[in-house]
Amino acid sequence: MSLSYEQLQHAAKTHVGMRRSHNQDSFAVQLARDPERFANEGHLFLVADGMGGHAVGEKASAKAAHDIPLMYQKYAREGPEMALTRAFQETNAGIFAIGQNNPEFKGLGTTGTALVVRPEGVWVGHVGDSRVYRIRNGRIEQLSFDHSYLWEMARKLGVPPEELPDLRKNVIIRSLGPDSLVEVDIEGPYPVQPGDIYVLCSDGLSNPVHSEEIGAIASHLPPDEACQYLIEYANLRGGPDNITAIVVRVPDDPNIPAHDTARKRGPSLWKRVWQWWFQRVPWSLTVLIVGFLLTILCLVMALEEIPGRTAVFVLALLTIMVGMVGLFIQSNQEQDEPEPRRVPGEEHIYRDYSCEVTPEMLEQLTELDTNMREFITERDWEVDWDYYQQQSELCAKALEAGQLADAFRARCRASMTLAAVINQHRSKVEGFSPKWEKTASEEA
Repeated sequence: MSLSYEQLQHAAKTHVGMRRSHNQDSFAVQLARDPERFANEGHLFLVADGMGGHAVGEKASAKAAHDIPLMYQKYAREGPEMALTRAFQETNAGIFAIGQNNPEFKGLGTTGTALVVRPEGVWVGHVGDSRVYRIRNGRIEQLSFDHSYLWEMARKLGVPPEELPDLRKNVIIRSLGPDSLVEVDIEGPYPVQPGDIYVLCSDGLSNPVHSEEIGAIASHLPPDEACQYLIEYANLRGGPDNITAIVVRVPDDPNIPAHDTARKRGPSLWKRVWQWWFQRVPWSLTVLIVGFLLTILCLVMALEEIPGRTAVFVLALLTIMVGMVGLFIQSNQEQDEPEPRRVPGEEHIYRDYSCEVTPEMLEQLTELDTNMREFITERDWEVDWDYYQQQSELCAKALEAGQLADAFRARCRASMTLAAVINQHRSKVEGFSPKWEKTASEEA
């Protein structure tokens, strides 16, 4: 699918949370103003989560949100991969210099996670543990790797992060600012399909709210409502950190030409097999296999007295020699580079969950509604009960008609009305504490 610069719907919101006095999160939305700029630069969305005390963290994240879009725009003519890399690296150098020159800013640092949407697809630039999700066909897929001690240990052990609950999830091993140099994850372009939704968020959202819930809410509410309810939902669960959410939606397009519909289904079987092979088998080993196959072909030609076997034999010999030399070179390179760089354009889905609305999910939300309604009624707080009742009735009618998605959407809107009132009245230390049911998985 080729995007137009005016097609995207988006919203972005940030909140201090329920336990922090200052918001160390920042975000940026830089939209192309015309088709030419969209073709050359695209739209850029960014979330930054500052670290190092409120004044320090605020300064670091604000600088990242200001500098990365400007630097990206400056280098956009060099291509999205290089532009993102240089934008992150130069921003890192600037934050590091502030920390070096000002003792009061010791520990200055921030995460930085960017999504760039261009005609050919989306690109991700990432440092830290803020996240980028893609929601597609009832699944929510995490496109960024958490640069945390927990995720790194899980990677080395070959287990999901959820299986290491005793490790602290908030220990960051890579961020912008603490060091003069930083490694930046750049991935893309990921092809875009009609109906795709992208969510960028700080860990103030991804820690208290499960990925499945983020996916369901972002799928069934418009971007502005989705951002607002995700923040209210995280605050209901304690709001222990600053919360930032950006939701970007690619509208459904019923008028896709037939060739675009074919592309929507993804790469062909042959292409998927080809990609799978070369992602897992060294090229030198592939050349050796080809050499041995040519040797077998030469023997068959000799037995059948088919002309040309000498040329095939020479080709087989040369191919085997190239393969052997390649294996030797690659074995030496692997000692120096134990972690090969990711291949640009190769999709990396680090976590993947179903976010289809289920009766259990709707039942949990309805129970939460009941708890909030009782909590508000006891305190006689003012609520737009007419709107709440209207959405509750829409939910009941949709449920009676078997329209689970519509029922979930209406219940979210009713629930958001109550959650906003509760969060508005809560102090930083006390508040509403519903009994939450665990979902299918716990987030790292």
